Amino acid sequence: MKPALRCVLFDLDGVLADYDKQIRVEHLAHAIGCTAEAVHAAIYKSGIEEAGDNGALDTAGYLHALSTHLAHPVEAADWVAARRAATTIRPEVLDIAHAVARRLPVALLTNNGQLMADTLPQIVPALFPLFAGRAFAAAQFGAAKPDAAAYLGCLEALGTTPAATFFIDDSAANVEGARRVGLHAHHYQTLEGMKQALAAFDLP
Repeated sequence: MKPALRCVLFDLDGVLADYDKQIRVEHLAHAIGCTAEAVHAAIYKSGIEEAGDNGALDTAGYLHALSTHLAHPVEAADWVAARRAATTIRPEVLDIAHAVARRLPVALLTNNGQLMADTLPQIVPALFPLFAGRAFAAAQFGAAKPDAAAYLGCLEALGTTPAATFFIDDSAANVEGARRVGLHAHHYQTLEGMKQALAAFDLP
């Protein structure tokens, strides 16, 4: 007997969208008058991004930390513009999300900070209004995937349970983390594989 699902929860980068780190770095570097090498190091090697993603830094603290590290002011608008430039929706996956949404609610959980959570409609406008009110960044729950708190906080916000939720992520570690707390989960590698996983629940 198939479990009764109440929600399908999607990851953003690597599932619903392609994400190009180099475009983000170059875009932000140009905006703030800094080298791409310095921006790359600040975002991906300093620990600042991780602190933002797990909620240890709020938006103001995150932007201040980046600005201090780079010795250049980083404004929220420039950060958002760079993230948007680096993020391209996968229309074929979005089509599936729309089809699923005709049967049951869809939601989004991405490993990102509060600034991303607040500006998702600006960064990925194609996902809205489909995911309106149901799009979250892990920082909102004080933990990043695959920490159990990220999933459980998200499900509490959605008003659903692990056993009633199907989660899709391109990270094997994040999928295993979801399974450990009781979610049904699929490791996204191909579009066809995701379709087959959804079909096992008679979706979409």
